[in-house]
Amino acid sequence: MPISDIVAEAMAGCAVAPSDVIACLGSDAPRELIAAAGLVPWAIVPASVVGTVAHPGLSHRSQGILAAIEADGFAPRGLVLTHAAAEDAQLFAVLRELHRTGRGPQTPFAFVDLLHGVEDAVRRYNLSRLTAFQAWLEQRAGHSIDADALEAARQRENAFKSRLAALFTAGRSGNTPRLSGADGLDLIRVISRVSGAKASRILDDLDTALEASPVLEGRRIVLTGSPHETSALYRQIESLGAIIVAEDHGWGDPWLAATLDETVSVPEAIALRSQSPAWPSPMQSADTRAAALALRAKALSVDAVIHCGLLGDEVAPWDVKPTRQALNEAGIAFLAIAGLSPTAALDAETSSLISHFLATGEVRTPAPKVTTARPSPAPKPVEREPRRSRKSLDCTADFGAWQRDWFAGVREQAASGPFAVVNADAPQEILRALDIPYVVNQWWASIVAAKQKAGHYGRLLRAADYPSHVETYSAQGLAAALDDQLDDAPWGGLPTPSALALIAGSDPSPRIFEAWARETGADLFVFDRSIESRIDLPIDWWDDMPERWEQTLEPERLELMSAQIEQQITQLETLTGRTLDLARLVEVMNLVNEQEDYYRRTRDLIARTHPVPVGVVDTMPATMVPQWHRGTVWARDAARRFYEEVAQRAADGEAACPGERLRLMWVGRGLWSDTGFYQRWEESHGAVFVWSMYLGLAADGYLRSFAGEHDVIRALAARFVTMGDELRMPTWSGAWHVKEARTHGCHGAVAIDDADPLVLEALERAGVPVLRIALNNMGSGNEVVSAEIAAFLDTLDAGRSTANAAETSKGRL
Repeated sequence: MPISDIVAEAMAGCAVAPSDVIACLGSDAPRELIAAAGLVPWAIVPASVVGTVAHPGLSHRSQGILAAIEADGFAPRGLVLTHAAAEDAQLFAVLRELHRTGRGPQTPFAFVDLLHGVEDAVRRYNLSRLTAFQAWLEQRAGHSIDADALEAARQRENAFKSRLAALFTAGRSGNTPRLSGADGLDLIRVISRVSGAKASRILDDLDTALEASPVLEGRRIVLTGSPHETSALYRQIESLGAIIVAEDHGWGDPWLAATLDETVSVPEAIALRSQSPAWPSPMQSADTRAAALALRAKALSVDAVIHCGLLGDEVAPWDVKPTRQALNEAGIAFLAIAGLSPTAALDAETSSLISHFLATGEVRTPAPKVTTARPSPAPKPVEREPRRSRKSLDCTADFGAWQRDWFAGVREQAASGPFAVVNADAPQEILRALDIPYVVNQWWASIVAAKQKAGHYGRLLRAADYPSHVETYSAQGLAAALDDQLDDAPWGGLPTPSALALIAGSDPSPRIFEAWARETGADLFVFDRSIESRIDLPIDWWDDMPERWEQTLEPERLELMSAQIEQQITQLETLTGRTLDLARLVEVMNLVNEQEDYYRRTRDLIARTHPVPVGVVDTMPATMVPQWHRGTVWARDAARRFYEEVAQRAADGEAACPGERLRLMWVGRGLWSDTGFYQRWEESHGAVFVWSMYLGLAADGYLRSFAGEHDVIRALAARFVTMGDELRMPTWSGAWHVKEARTHGCHGAVAIDDADPLVLEALERAGVPVLRIALNNMGSGNEVVSAEIAAFLDTLDAGRSTANAAETSKGRL
């Protein structure tokens, strides 16, 4: 039987998950533990037809996975998701929230947060997560897993992978390939879905068929870019004259090489496998991946390398530049294609581009599209010119002036000493305690937006072979490093950093910072983003965090973040020649707690005061300017001044909108480029935006009590380990937004495109109407958006009038 027929028959035989399997999402799923429990690991792939979109905030791939989980007939013993991609962690959070609200899958599910750093702290963290997963598996299996079962499972899995790897070597290497890339990828999927006995029979059939198979004709290529979970795109590329002889993503032949070390325990071996620098993951260095790819392509004597970026993959575009450079140096032809569907047919232009490349090794510039007479398109929405906002607080203007003077001083310091840039959700207090001047990346992005420089910076990114459409807000600092027109740069330009730091909260963010480090020579520190893995969560976390964070948070997450803060301290001490004084860090942390307590008092005062004394036009800058200086006396005093000025306005009966009728919540990042947007409906509708995440998170997200030097670093870890949960994870964030809407008396919420849909659903379930607008925070409002908001407010106003009339009538009765 031909190889393709064997593969097709095997695929058909494992298309449905029977009841003795654990469905797995993630190429790094701990299959050996599952097999040791007497169950079969079964790799789940996205459904080709998504159907009804249950959660529009998920990527196209995650929607496909959700559709597969919810499909009729999907009834495995359990489902496990891993941290192979940040979007899979978000999908777990979505499943958890759906489960909490009675809408989730009936299948029991778990999350195994295997991280990929090389440090011993990561190994300990992975082991703790594997221990918890083994206990969950034993519940699903109905019996314990002993050491003999673990060892037998390891030997069996290693043997199957080694045997299939040998078959790949025989069928794909050299000048006589007999195994197509598409069949190879399907074989991996088959082996990842069947029991040991079935795997043996399939491999036996393949051994026999391989010898009799004809040699395949075509240009030998290596495929890189996005991970491919199905072979549809492979088959299309090979139909154009290619033979895919290797790939470097997690579901390709690297999966076969990921056998377990047999000299340590099985859990330790799984932890070490996840930590391998060669293991393909979004956390892997783009430069490391590119260098390894070039070496492998050269060793295989391939004709070319094709980089395929799938729709929704935000990591792949950041790999293009280092990959192109590494292959150019190796003299290997390279083609990068973006925006590909993993299931839909290639369009004619893309097919022609690939065919030409395979025939000539040259990348053809696509011809301009020929336009024919057609009806005039709908007019593009007219962008409103940003209108200056009207401030109510004196401190807001003073803080802005102080910030300008401070930044001028930072530029002077950076010219002769260390300077750092750090993401907003990563620890900054260590830099403060070491007296290292720093800028928060998101503050710089807000300045770029306010100065209308995002378009210019986007062009700089594209000219340097970087994407300008992926996490635009986070990439403005990198763009600044590419800008040599400093006379026209915002505030004189961002100094060149000597240190960069972030938490890997999204898949592309480490790549953005790696590119930044590449362009500037800065030292880079990446904190792992651990995931809250419990199914049942403390919903009202805001009451527990200030004093009871030790009892509220998972100890594994605290220990990992504490260890990585210690590692960053060592890195910064080496960079600067300075030594951290723990007493100074205690002083910084105490100042931060005092500052955040003023924000809590201010937030509570605003929430209970009608009409509201100030709106978000004032609270956003009055909160965030001092926040960028947390841990200083100036910032603490600025927060106190903010509170006192708001309190005085409330006492005097002054209002942000004297005719207040509607109180609104803003969900998502702020429109720093057009803060006047928030005040456009005050006169027409009496509508005032009273809440944004900035003051809300300052009030609830940062306070962490501690005793002194012995627990100050752990308290700092507790502050930052949850930062992404509070704003992005549905269960944490949804309950918090509902609480904030209720305490502020919000009649409605307006959300931009980075708001989580389940958070918005939580608001709606709580009776808070939500308007979703197609706007990102780097732009400004347009006529269409303004009309949508006006119509939304009309509806809210009418509803209020009806409710008031009903109450009045009831009172008369």
